[in-house]
Amino acid sequence: MGAIVFSLFGLLFGTLAAGAWIGIALLSTAIGLALIFTGLPVDRLFPQYVFNILTTPDLVALPLFILMGEFLFRTKLSETLFSGLAPWAGLLPGRLLHVNVVGCSIFAAISGSSAATTQVVGRMTLKELLARGYSPELAIGSLAGAGTLGFLIPPSTVMIMYGVLANELVLRLFTAGFIPGMLLAATFAAYIMIRSAMRPDMVPESERAMRHMPLRDRLAALRDLAPVMFLILCVLGSMYGGIATPSEAAALGVLGAFCVSWWQGALSPRILRDIVLGAVQTCSVMGIIILAASVLGNITSTLGIPAAVTAIVTEMQLSPIVLIMALIALYLVLGTALEGFSMIATTLPVVLPLVEAAGFDKVWFGIFMVLVVEMAQITPPVAFNFAVIQNITGRSTAYIAKVTFPFLLIMILFALTLAAFPGIVTFLPDLLLG
Repeated sequence: MGAIVFSLFGLLFGTLAAGAWIGIALLSTAIGLALIFTGLPVDRLFPQYVFNILTTPDLVALPLFILMGEFLFRTKLSETLFSGLAPWAGLLPGRLLHVNVVGCSIFAAISGSSAATTQVVGRMTLKELLARGYSPELAIGSLAGAGTLGFLIPPSTVMIMYGVLANELVLRLFTAGFIPGMLLAATFAAYIMIRSAMRPDMVPESERAMRHMPLRDRLAALRDLAPVMFLILCVLGSMYGGIATPSEAAALGVLGAFCVSWWQGALSPRILRDIVLGAVQTCSVMGIIILAASVLGNITSTLGIPAAVTAIVTEMQLSPIVLIMALIALYLVLGTALEGFSMIATTLPVVLPLVEAAGFDKVWFGIFMVLVVEMAQITPPVAFNFAVIQNITGRSTAYIAKVTFPFLLIMILFALTLAAFPGIVTFLPDLLLG
């Protein structure tokens, strides 16, 4: 077994060090292990793997949500979100800083992507908040933290990928993400209120009069949220209304995003070309990663690697909480070098049996994985949310990392809370789906 594990890591890190894409590295490792340690007819099995994996019904939703995100990226939703939420956010301590959290929470319910959520919400809110005199520390930090909700609040591309690789229903994962997503957003909002109460100078004096805005004006501002509510109705409303499956809901979301883009005048032949090309490129990369991860998982299972690792860890007699803390530490380290999808692809075949042996549910672990992938989004140097914010503000990565650290710490503590109280995750899917 030692030779097999050494070969696994040697092939994987060797191909990565050579500059290969993560999907190619995973696939090369899987084929290499099969050729060296098994007598499997790789030339005949590989086409079967490709067909079986890439025709998984739940996987159809992934390219559709990606296409929807490409449409939304080019709409004017950032402006309408800000104008619709600002009058209501002004009622809370911290004022418009809450637009980042609430805006990201709402947009997460239609986008499925953390980077897209950060980009769409941030390109309007950061400009406005900094121009009005809000603290850059809280403005930038709250956007980086809240932007990660694009993965936790369904629909989520990460949940689809996990569901396919772990053989778990995507609808259960989507349902399980609601309560943790809302609680994490509420925790971010609470932190903003506490910090702004401790440091009143973080909110400009001129903004404190917003709480006296007439109710009529606040209600009128809600009209600006109509496009977002329409898209949420298309996606989540159709899914949980029993009208559509996740894949069909994704198709309705694409149609809704097209209608919103057309209504806002954001479409042209050039933009349509960019949308299609962007979706094809993203889907191709993710398709290769999912395929390669699934093939590697099958090969490692055949060789007995997950069972051997599970036996070793079981003999160590780690408590469930200690195991989860060790996994958080592992993923924080991996997050400095790998993006979220690659982290899931490379570790899930070995880690999932460990977690199940410790008594955790696969749905619960799916939400935990989403949380650690969110942490990777704000863990430099490979931090996509940082890259988006840096492009908007021009601030250095070191500064963004410093102001985002409190939100990263909140997410770590939140993950430990979910481990201590797994019912937070499993309650809603057990109630609604049985």
